[in-house]
Amino acid sequence: MTHATGCPVSHTDYTKESEIYGHYATLDAEREAARFHFNDTTERGFWMLTRYEDVLAGFQNHRNWTTAVRTALFPESRIPLLPQDLNGEEHQKFRRIINPFFAPAAVRRMEELAHTRCVELLEELAPKGHCNFVAEFAIRYPTDLFLVLMGLPVEDGDFFLPWTEEMFNCMLQGDLDGAEVPRQKILDYFTVAIEQRRKNPRDPAEDMVTRLVQAELDGELLSHDTILTTCMSIMLAGLDTTRSALGYIFTHLATHEDDRRILVEEPESTRDAVEEFIRLYPLVIQAGREVQESCEFEGIDMAAKDVIWLGIGSANRDPRKYDDPDTFVLGRPGINQHLAFGAGPHRCLGMHLARLELAVVLEEWHKLIPEYRIKDGAELVERGSQLTLKELELEWEV
Repeated sequence: MTHATGCPVSHTDYTKESEIYGHYATLDAEREAARFHFNDTTERGFWMLTRYEDVLAGFQNHRNWTTAVRTALFPESRIPLLPQDLNGEEHQKFRRIINPFFAPAAVRRMEELAHTRCVELLEELAPKGHCNFVAEFAIRYPTDLFLVLMGLPVEDGDFFLPWTEEMFNCMLQGDLDGAEVPRQKILDYFTVAIEQRRKNPRDPAEDMVTRLVQAELDGELLSHDTILTTCMSIMLAGLDTTRSALGYIFTHLATHEDDRRILVEEPESTRDAVEEFIRLYPLVIQAGREVQESCEFEGIDMAAKDVIWLGIGSANRDPRKYDDPDTFVLGRPGINQHLAFGAGPHRCLGMHLARLELAVVLEEWHKLIPEYRIKDGAELVERGSQLTLKELELEWEV
């Protein structure tokens, strides 16, 4: 079947669960079948850009293709995000407020604490000889670092984590009404923190909430709602995505002994390995955009309000860009050109922190648990939309 423009039509619903790597296999097949597809599984439908050069061009066309739609799968999402929802100069101004907390120097300051917290969690897990990695570690660790980044107590993760899990699960099933209950609990929690900082501010160079309370935009203090939205946005952008990457990385290492052995015996290679891992298993497989003014793109006539899928997961495995793209290759040429964090002005704000978190986990895990395996009979299922493994049962000798 073809779209009116002659573009092949995809009927693939990427919100559905699959066996592990099922979504990647479908993305690869569609990328190679045709340069573009029109996907008809949502009410509005969306143009699918899946090859590296097209996806890169899409990210760079930020003036006409804006984040008025952030995900092609749920273009009508009602949950506001900052600075993601902003474009142009407004976006640049807002990013300048929070950029200092995500700059390389700021991330380096967190490194010692990141190692310390990782070791604490691993020392709890190691004597057990097994864990559901995605539930017991891969989401808890980035949650704890998020709380530290915001200047909030790490121990609050005990109740904060269940709220975030419930919210993520509802959002990624399109159940925005169900997401509202945990969302309100999280907003109430942030409200208490904001009120405390107004009364007793801390160092705004080290405490994110204080920074937001004191920050000005165009000469005016940020509103309470703007601060709440920013806190929520940072949380949503950093927790489930890191869990996703860790799940795929540790599945890979549990099933590729040679790659794991390199990280155990040559820990100095970890940072390079992280870059190849996030090319192979990016934190998100797509970004959404909305056309603002009718345009033509490589032979496709696009109308205002059309939705576009920028296929990160397929672009990073495009054989036109990378040789043997489905294989983990340490030291791969051109690895720093991957699109795992997007490109252009909306490139992921937290990319340096994400790299640090992944590297710290790989370094510290392999010191304490160098040999591990997937439990016999374990079923590996990946959630749709924002891919992550629903469970990953790992075992090791104690």
